[in-house]
Amino acid sequence: MSTRDEPFSDTRFDVSGVTADGAAWLASAGTYPRSTLALWEERPAAPVVLPCGTAFDVVSTPAIFGRRMLDRLWEEGPGSGPVAMLRARMLLFAAPGTAQRLPSLLRWEEIGRTAAIPPLLCHGIGDAITVPAPLSAPKSAPASRWLVAPDTRHPWLPGPEILLWAAVRAARAAVRISIFPPADQDAKVYDVSRRR
Repeated sequence: MSTRDEPFSDTRFDVSGVTADGAAWLASAGTYPRSTLALWEERPAAPVVLPCGTAFDVVSTPAIFGRRMLDRLWEEGPGSGPVAMLRARMLLFAAPGTAQRLPSLLRWEEIGRTAAIPPLLCHGIGDAITVPAPLSAPKSAPASRWLVAPDTRHPWLPGPEILLWAAVRAARAAVRISIFPPADQDAKVYDVSRRR
């Protein structure tokens, strides 16, 4: 069983990377952080609904596009804050205020550069999200899990400008560019390999 000092050391579960400090940071978003920590002490595989807007905002993307954004953040950018999967959505934890500012930045960008960006759901003040459990059962496929788990009491969180940059880069990577003009649909096609 868990001890008071190490609430997430239960060996029956695979550790997802959430440390005691990371759990404390997540719990700090709620109205009753000690109650949340007590729940996780008793049931470490229990997801919890937490409010956004104080400790973090969350940008929810379709899983594939979110993966492209995460790749850009880690390969070409500063990295990411905590990231979770919830069903077919990727949850990128962001600095408070991002949910309010990111949509206007996306609208401000040139339409051609953001056309390939799917709708991003921004959760901020007044919203709540389901946070994956600190631990997941070893042989189950949870509907939610951590990809980049919180591990400190003050994790670095990207702001709206960084997430805008990652979304634009991810959209560009998804678009195939060809140096050839599109084929004329009415053109006749000849098999030149049969020439004599």
